[in-house]
Amino acid sequence: MSYLSIYEEWCKNATEDAEVVAELKAMEADEAKIEDAFYRNLAFGTGGLRGVIGAGTNRMNIYTVAKASQGLANYVIKNYHPRGRRIAVSYDSRIKSDLFAKTAAAVFAANGIKVFIYSELMPTPCLSYGVRALDCAAGIMITASHNPSKYNGYKVYGKDGCQITTEAADEILKEIEDVDDLFETVKKIDYEATLQNGYVEFINENVYTDFINEVLRQSLVNKDEINKDFAIVYSPLNGTGLKPVTRALKEAGYTNISLVEEQKNPDGNFPTCPYPNPEIKEAMALGIEYAKQKNADLLLATDPDCDRVGIAVKNSDGEYVLLSGNQTGCLLLDYVCSMRVKNGTMPADAEMVKTIVTTDLGQQIAENYGVKTVNVLTGFKFIGEEIGRLEKQGKVDSYIFGFEESYGYLSGSYVRDKDAVDGSLLICEMFAYYKTQGISLIDKLQELYAKYGYCLNSLHSYEFEGSSGLEKMQSIMNSMREDMSEIADIKIVKKDDYLKGIDGLPKSDVIKFYLEDNGSVVVRPSGTEPKMKIYISISAENEESADAIEKKIISFMEQLLK
Repeated sequence: MSYLSIYEEWCKNATEDAEVVAELKAMEADEAKIEDAFYRNLAFGTGGLRGVIGAGTNRMNIYTVAKASQGLANYVIKNYHPRGRRIAVSYDSRIKSDLFAKTAAAVFAANGIKVFIYSELMPTPCLSYGVRALDCAAGIMITASHNPSKYNGYKVYGKDGCQITTEAADEILKEIEDVDDLFETVKKIDYEATLQNGYVEFINENVYTDFINEVLRQSLVNKDEINKDFAIVYSPLNGTGLKPVTRALKEAGYTNISLVEEQKNPDGNFPTCPYPNPEIKEAMALGIEYAKQKNADLLLATDPDCDRVGIAVKNSDGEYVLLSGNQTGCLLLDYVCSMRVKNGTMPADAEMVKTIVTTDLGQQIAENYGVKTVNVLTGFKFIGEEIGRLEKQGKVDSYIFGFEESYGYLSGSYVRDKDAVDGSLLICEMFAYYKTQGISLIDKLQELYAKYGYCLNSLHSYEFEGSSGLEKMQSIMNSMREDMSEIADIKIVKKDDYLKGIDGLPKSDVIKFYLEDNGSVVVRPSGTEPKMKIYISISAENEESADAIEKKIISFMEQLLK
């Protein structure tokens, strides 16, 4: 069917959501808007669905959520015995997240699948934990992570508590595509009725408490080994982190916590941080103002679904400095390794896992402690899969830490996704441990640079909106697969094209260029946003030299993007 025919079908049948009805009416005389909303189905991949909230097949709404849920239900029914057909559901603070969660739960229930749903918004790691704790066949998390407020999403998890594999995503996608009539084929039941008949059940509070206790078990210090009385400012960025992060920190003994009031409570409009991502300095700006007012020692901020955490600390001049995900990850890795050695708890075959776009400094730190590094594709799901592989071999305790440059950390195997509750606790503990010795995190970072060499890592994103943008990104990737001998006059010594499959990893639309002098450039289209991402890693004598090299590379790459 043409996009205009599909639009007309929606105008006749999409009557349950008044906002969708109004939007369909408003685009009636604008064929360009109709095309953008209906030219394709919202892409479903290993990350599930993610898109702009609104009317259309290329948007997040109750109809696209219901269709995806019917496809997932069909997949579970085909692959699991009736007694094993159980799905866990959670959601964050985003616009319509609770509505989408209830919509999905009702579709699952209408298909005879038992649903466990949190009674209030909960972070992504709580969903991962719940899938395993409740022995579910699958789980879904309604979130668009750190994207702007106009977005929402639908993450799908497997029985192992990890985001679904490429193979499972392909099977679920086929089931979704086989739902030929969105308005007739999708099974429906009233959500409130599902609570009455027992098909949908609220997740017991004990599951959440058990999750918090697992986080607390990640501590690496003795009770009285550090001074925990230092000033913390924390911002949940209007997301899900308020209750779990503050509870974990307070139960661990960190009680001097101030909250960023404007960003404390859940609010999907994110009024003071339009891009609620702790990677972005604008999202951290209000928290830094609070830190200055209160003369805080440490600023923490978690993204809306509380799987990423960013920090700011004081430098020698008393100014607050934001640390990157690579910097914080390397500090945490070194802390975990050193404390395990100190405590005599380092496994003989210890393993650290990171993504291919994460700093290679992590591998140098791991090697110094005799820890094996496993590099995986971009996305924490691949770190989760590696933990699962170790578990099947009876070696899950070999995993000691995993991290990615986009502010995701995990020090235990109790969940299979990044966990900002765990990250926040470990960061506070690390900060307190070094502070007790008169060492700042900036001092410790400089110590690592002095030992291993200065390393600059940066991420640059470029937007390519609409159908034409998607085509342009593919054209750019194709051109980069052709012969290139240098980048900004720096010789390319090796090129890895992950679309061909490398080191047993799944095929992925990623190219990594290895440059002279231990530098690298990684290029990939985002799997969840209309963006091209470029990751740059530079090794140099000092920060000034690294900055100069990075500027040359970015200028060169931006010319290619044009």
